[in-house]
Amino acid sequence: MRENLNGKSVLVTGGATGIGWATASALADEGCSVVIAGRRAEKLEEALRNRPSDGRMASFAVDVADRAGVEQMFAWFLERFHGIDILVNAAGVNIKSRSMSQMAPEQWDEVMAINATGAYNCIYAALPAMREKQAGIIVNISSISGKRALDLGGVAYCASKFAMSALGTAVGQEEAAHGIRVTNVYPGEVDTPLLAQRPSPVSDDHRARMLQPHDVAEMIVAIVALPARAHVPEIVIKPRLQAFC
Repeated sequence: MRENLNGKSVLVTGGATGIGWATASALADEGCSVVIAGRRAEKLEEALRNRPSDGRMASFAVDVADRAGVEQMFAWFLERFHGIDILVNAAGVNIKSRSMSQMAPEQWDEVMAINATGAYNCIYAALPAMREKQAGIIVNISSISGKRALDLGGVAYCASKFAMSALGTAVGQEEAAHGIRVTNVYPGEVDTPLLAQRPSPVSDDHRARMLQPHDVAEMIVAIVALPARAHVPEIVIKPRLQAFC
């Protein structure tokens, strides 16, 4: 039977746009109390203006690569909600210089810091409260590039998403005894603002063939609404015409 999500406390990083925003909105529609986090306060505020003023959503400006900032965010979150039920790690970046010959070391550092270390920082901060409650769900928005090293993703992005995937798998195995479930989600091409970082512009026809953020969000809602006995370790969702081999 589907779990009732009403009243669950949720934190979504990268929550102002793309898959993060779609997931935050879908969970708020289910009755969850949702906090969206991101680096730019103005983007967070703009996102919240697109929601009805029902008190189900709030925001917190933070760079997930900043461990002290993440600790401050979780202290604020836990004081407000007295626990955390669901963490969605959707913060992610990519760069246009995607090959080793083009990429600067600083670009590698930036991508790894947000996509991999950022997820670690948030998981590390969330786990004590989840362990205390003996329950919790962590959803990592990885990528097909976290299962296949694709030229499309590029060197740094693929490495960061493989790291995020391994992190989620290892934490899920360690924390299962504490009632904590971790799911790695591997989307294929999705029509999100991250497309602006593609080396070449994406045509309207290509965009039309991609997933939409709400496609991924609907799947995430289904996963977190499963009963506590059920665990989805990983799942791939891609456009019908995108190759996966």
